[in-house]
Amino acid sequence: MVSSSRDGGSAEKEGMARGIPYGPLTLTIAMQTLATMAAFSAPTLAPKIAEDLGVDGHLIGFFVSTVYGIGIFSALLSPDFIQKFGAVRVAQFVMLGVVAMLVIAGSGGFNALALCAFVLGIGYGATAPVSTHLLIPRTNPKVLNLVFSIRQIGVPLGGVIGALLLPVFAVNLGWRIAFWAQIIPAILLILSFQIYRKSWDRDKNSAHRLFRGELWRPLYLLRDNTLMRLLALASFSYAGVQLCFIGFMALHLTSRTGLDLVAAGQVLALYQIAGVTSRPLWGWLADRYISSIRLLGLLGFVMAATAVAAGQMSEVWPIWAILLVAVFAGATASGFTGIAYGAYAAFGGQYRTEATALGSSAMFAGVLILPTIFGLIVGDMNHYWQAYSLMAAIVFLSGLWLIVAKPSMD
Repeated sequence: MVSSSRDGGSAEKEGMARGIPYGPLTLTIAMQTLATMAAFSAPTLAPKIAEDLGVDGHLIGFFVSTVYGIGIFSALLSPDFIQKFGAVRVAQFVMLGVVAMLVIAGSGGFNALALCAFVLGIGYGATAPVSTHLLIPRTNPKVLNLVFSIRQIGVPLGGVIGALLLPVFAVNLGWRIAFWAQIIPAILLILSFQIYRKSWDRDKNSAHRLFRGELWRPLYLLRDNTLMRLLALASFSYAGVQLCFIGFMALHLTSRTGLDLVAAGQVLALYQIAGVTSRPLWGWLADRYISSIRLLGLLGFVMAATAVAAGQMSEVWPIWAILLVAVFAGATASGFTGIAYGAYAAFGGQYRTEATALGSSAMFAGVLILPTIFGLIVGDMNHYWQAYSLMAAIVFLSGLWLIVAKPSMD
């Protein structure tokens, strides 16, 4: 039986793992970008939707939570389907879910938004496992972390494109058109994947029976492999702290430092830019000078220090110091994901697709849980330093465990 992650055979025999696989890399970046833009469409368009439908705009914020919540399970389930149908076919299913979500969102009311969040989440968790399955056998191990870091740029890229374009569509053509306009590139990507399906899905096993033993492989890795447990813990905590910064930075700055909303938005934008630009840098370092495990541990230390600093920001802080915190927070809390997925792929062995699925589910869980805890602490104590200090302790310990870990431990 051919596993979904034992995908190197035919591709590697053809000598494809010679460098950067530009074709698969381009399509997987596009998949991540379009899926992320769809996921953040409802929150981006929330003011217009709320005005038109007469609902509380804050309720639409639960859209992303629903996508990520369902994504936890779709990530864990996706290797089983990749094994049977092939990574390209599953990628097309992801994009089909995007299309269905966009059609439903633009056609219905508030209840339709809840439904389409569920529809998108069913496929969203498969984006990283699909990418791992397609990229690993076609990537030179010497540039693996760089390739995975570049692929992860699709996440902030989708958010940035959506933030720039969707409000323009909503103001000039209506928020429903803003959803529907995304359908065309999604369909084009489905067709683009079809061009390569015969070649890239050559390792699929049509005789594989779904929902059998291999279904639980990501959880078996979590149970049996110490390094996978440490990576999952770091992914959970780092991703959670990333969303704490994103979700609360603007509110924190406007309420405690004296910055207005525009200035706070600019600080948050700098945070996002630092996250985008740092990803290839960390990938390059992990390929050349330091292992991805050790680098992830060091990023945890810097992230912890940055969180402590963020908790101390006040009206007496100069703007340059606030910007410096934003840069370091973005470069670590937002910039870690590429080398994290590279580590899952590299140390997952023959189960690298399943390991990546485990990583995605751990990150999604962190995104759901830690910002909630952060918000409860701030709401109860009316101070940010306690919440940031707790987050700092969590990522510091996660980083420490990675630093002392043996990359070969199992």
